[in-house]
Amino acid sequence: MATPPSLCIDNLKQALDKADIGQHPVEVHGALVGLVCGGVEQESFAWVKPLLDLMNDGETLPQELQLLIIDLFQDTVARLGDMDFGFTPLLPEEEASLSERVEALSLWAQSFLTGLAIIQPKLNSASADVQEVIKDLAEIAQVEFDVSDDEESEAAFVELHEFVRMAAILCYSEFGPEPELGDNEQSAALH
Repeated sequence: MATPPSLCIDNLKQALDKADIGQHPVEVHGALVGLVCGGVEQESFAWVKPLLDLMNDGETLPQELQLLIIDLFQDTVARLGDMDFGFTPLLPEEEASLSERVEALSLWAQSFLTGLAIIQPKLNSASADVQEVIKDLAEIAQVEFDVSDDEESEAAFVELHEFVRMAAILCYSEFGPEPELGDNEQSAALH
């Protein structure tokens, strides 16, 4: 599943700048994913208030930005809910410098943890795997931005990126909604 063109970082950045919201698009996406992975109610736009609290002190957003955020939410939920869609954090493209991508990953992890903590009061009673992942994400959120643009550093970034991606999926599987059973699975579960 390709990311809709409207959800590219540049479009989100332009809409955030136009609305005078001083957050980077990766922070918005990280917070949104944190809320979703923490188990925020997905129906009736219940997720909007905690996101607005995080990104705009609870104030409403201009229409253009609202629509982008709704698209981002729907894309995120679809990707987290179906492994075939390939969830991934919204980060700068490979053309960006490695330092820029590392900084973006750090910001994303910080925002993810904030969103997760706001919506999930039971983090201390989460599974050992989730607690360890959260501790590791907190370390990633503190990573140094001054990195060499070499193959070894690039490989390390790819590993960190994959870890963050899988950490979000693990949190979603623990705190997110119960997966819906298909007709065949429901029949098998009933018999």
